[in-house]
Amino acid sequence: MQKKLAVAILNWNGKNWLEKFLPGVVQYSQNADIYVIDNLSTDDSLSFLSTNFPTVKIIKNDKNYGFAGGYNEGLKSVTNEFYCLLNSDVEVTENWIEPVLELFEKDASISAIQPKVLSYSNKKYFEFAGAAGGLIDNLGYPYCRGRIFDHLEEDKGQYDDETEIFWASGCSFFIRSKDFWDQQGFDECFFAHQEEIDLCWRLINAGKKIFYTGKSTVYHVGGGTLNKQSAQKTYLNIRNNLSMMLKNLPFPQLIWLIFFRLCLDGVAGIYFGLKNGFPHLWAVLRAHFGFYGQFRGTWKLRQEHQKVEFYQSKWLIFKHFLGGK
Repeated sequence: MQKKLAVAILNWNGKNWLEKFLPGVVQYSQNADIYVIDNLSTDDSLSFLSTNFPTVKIIKNDKNYGFAGGYNEGLKSVTNEFYCLLNSDVEVTENWIEPVLELFEKDASISAIQPKVLSYSNKKYFEFAGAAGGLIDNLGYPYCRGRIFDHLEEDKGQYDDETEIFWASGCSFFIRSKDFWDQQGFDECFFAHQEEIDLCWRLINAGKKIFYTGKSTVYHVGGGTLNKQSAQKTYLNIRNNLSMMLKNLPFPQLIWLIFFRLCLDGVAGIYFGLKNGFPHLWAVLRAHFGFYGQFRGTWKLRQEHQKVEFYQSKWLIFKHFLGGK
């Protein structure tokens, strides 16, 4: 019998992660169907799965579609009421699913939920990708409760609540399957990074809610596919953030904010170049050209309505880097 929840893990040459973390997922997810969506791996991931995890269902994509396209393609055949899109480098805990499903049942307008995301390498601290729920400022910079840019808070129980947020972390992303497909899933032009923020923004513009629950906890390694200092990650984050704003910003902010962010990105490119080397400066330039190249197609994806009051904080980058907050 099909269960309400499908836990779907996207894999590309990630046998080591599966070996390390899949046993815990199987142990603590008895009330879910577990899938591994494989993006045409060239290691022995699939034979390892077949031999050691016969109850895990394998979906084979015909090429590496990236994170966004990989899930879109793989989930086409998954018909459970709820999805949990789980990174392969995540350690789950006992009772990590039940609080999320209970929250879904309480409020039908909730589309997506994330648990508390702590660091696997330092379990007292929040992890970069999601922490205690994603927010966004008036300039379109994503941040989290428990994480602003590279600054991470220690978990002292300050975020053990359940509350509405702006975006849910893609490392452990629970969503109603109907809402996922009503929005045509992730934007595949993103390939990877910030595709979950874009999807959440589209859901909010459609009148849905995004939530966080501190009653569920996972531990995320982070950087399992792209290292935090990767120039390619810099490129994807900047290009995708600009595209996300073009798609989702309301007209009162759209024109001036895009122009202002392009200027700020120029400053950021110089900073990244001095701090991390020329490849990061070049990544910023490439990101802008990538954004321009996708401009027409991105513009066509704008919804009919965009929420005007979309942000939770103002001028975050100036308050943090210049004001020290």
